[in-house]
Amino acid sequence: MNQSILIKSACGKTEAKICPTRGFNLYSLLVSGTELLWADAGFLAGEASASGSGTPILFPIPGRLNGKTYRYGGVEYDLESDDGNGNAIHGFVLDRPWRLLENSESTIVGEFQASVDAPEILKQWPSDFIIRCRYTAVADGINAQYEVINPDEKELPCGLGTHAYFRVVLGENNGSDSIISCPVSERWILEHMLATGEVVPLEATESFANGAKFSELQLDDVFSGITFVDGRAAASIEDVSAGRTMRYSWDEACEICVIYTPPHREAICMEPYTLVPGGLAFDTGEHGLIVLRPGESFSHAMEIVLDSSDAQ
Repeated sequence: MNQSILIKSACGKTEAKICPTRGFNLYSLLVSGTELLWADAGFLAGEASASGSGTPILFPIPGRLNGKTYRYGGVEYDLESDDGNGNAIHGFVLDRPWRLLENSESTIVGEFQASVDAPEILKQWPSDFIIRCRYTAVADGINAQYEVINPDEKELPCGLGTHAYFRVVLGENNGSDSIISCPVSERWILEHMLATGEVVPLEATESFANGAKFSELQLDDVFSGITFVDGRAAASIEDVSAGRTMRYSWDEACEICVIYTPPHREAICMEPYTLVPGGLAFDTGEHGLIVLRPGESFSHAMEIVLDSSDAQ
């Protein structure tokens, strides 16, 4: 059985469980007795995919790479990953053990460094990297902060994403009347689940800005044109029958959002990315590729809460 660590908010209304040994995955978030995240029953035992439960952290590539090799600076790297169709997927850190840097009642901090925690990665990527994650339980949910650092003497090309599985049932009903909202306005054209570079505006009937019924959604798509208000994007799941709303927000570091409805239909994934899937094949920087020089870093923050009116 993998390690599981519980953190709680000071008031005791929020309980979050993190598995450091499976990618520092936040796999349970209980707010006033309501579970907001979905995880496979076999996740902790290692019997289920690390990318299919809780909140997988995707780095240094979110989504798929076009093929299993990546060429950078004239050197070709073999990622030794396969999505079943010959493409590397979701990077190196979502299924490996992380080290604990801090663990208090309400906060936990984990770190993964390629050269320290999995030196074999250094043959698969242009440089070493450090990624840190801090989860803090608050009264009505959780705050997450991510930091990526280049400790190497070489450039670090990278992208970051999270892949949270949000429950669509926040009460005792079947979730068929849940309303999904996400402030996106464009969709990327995909071929074999990879972005072609073509972006089209969403039709009014496709828009999530004012909410869409979960029962009518069947998605594994890439969106952009995100509306940020005061530097934050705001998405939500409203379980109409239960009278509860989960709110999800993130900062401007992630201008791409993948939305995915798993076949089991018990959850929906809204996945903020810094880099469009397949974007490593495009020109540097144009589609979100981040290149850190030695010593440089970048950060990202997100928040998951149950409406304060629901979390009493």
